[in-house]
Amino acid sequence: MLSQQELVAVREFGRDSVGRVPAKLTETRIRVAANPDVELFVARSAGPADRALLVIHGGPDWDHTYLREPLLQIGDQYQLVLPDLRGCGRSTSGLAPHQYTPDAAVADLIALLDALGLTTADVLGFSYGGLLAQRMALSAPERVRRLIIASSSAYPVPSEAFADWPERAERRAAEAAVWADPRLSGPAKVRAAAVAGASSNVWQPALRRTYLDRLDRVHFTAEWLQPWRAGVLPDARPADAIDRLADSGVPVLILHGRYDMIFPCGLAAKAGKALPAAGVVILDDAGHMAHVDQPDRWLAAIARFLIGPAD
Repeated sequence: MLSQQELVAVREFGRDSVGRVPAKLTETRIRVAANPDVELFVARSAGPADRALLVIHGGPDWDHTYLREPLLQIGDQYQLVLPDLRGCGRSTSGLAPHQYTPDAAVADLIALLDALGLTTADVLGFSYGGLLAQRMALSAPERVRRLIIASSSAYPVPSEAFADWPERAERRAAEAAVWADPRLSGPAKVRAAAVAGASSNVWQPALRRTYLDRLDRVHFTAEWLQPWRAGVLPDARPADAIDRLADSGVPVLILHGRYDMIFPCGLAAKAGKALPAAGVVILDDAGHMAHVDQPDRWLAAIARFLIGPAD
């Protein structure tokens, strides 16, 4: 059950606390680059343009669809913009490995805002998308009104971060076995790893079936896997991200599951202390896919942040 404060937040945001009807999405392909030609597959809701929320998915060889819920619940109050990154989902693929880079992905997203006539947008980046969102906020701060770093980190993950958590090794063993299996390759390997990772990414066992159903609808690719395995994929995390975010003036929300097994929760708390103007929400009983484990509280945290005072 949501707290009274959370109920107030979602009601002020224009969303009833019960009986919600998800917004409908319009799906299109939008050209964002030439040489090479790149079109992004984009799903949008009909919310107002002056309240646009750009959502950057993770993976990166996934698509955006696993993030549609619970965000669709605010799609009539916000213009949701949910693209598949280049090489992902139903966007342009088949590019040369050196054309899959964080900078190229961010340039696509800025060009997408231009194509949609959006001068600024609030930006939510999830997991790997959270690294790209930071990169976008730092390279074009005038385009980002507010930044939500969800299930991601502004700090590198130390090699010893999970040393005292044996349950993590147990839960992640099945996914590790998929990545090590030479019989699997391409999108089938990425899909199999995602399915095997359900027990580590979704903290609450009762919700894993719902999560697996969601994965059935994801269009997996393996385009970004090529440069990553070749060791030529640049680091997506911006250098000195914390200091630069603090200087940028962009309001930040750090939204994290307490039992995240990809980006340790402690880094989210650490970032919050280092960013004086940042808000930090740590969701209990939630893992990396915190929006699956705690959808109402996850969305309520976003609502409180987005209805804050304008810049």
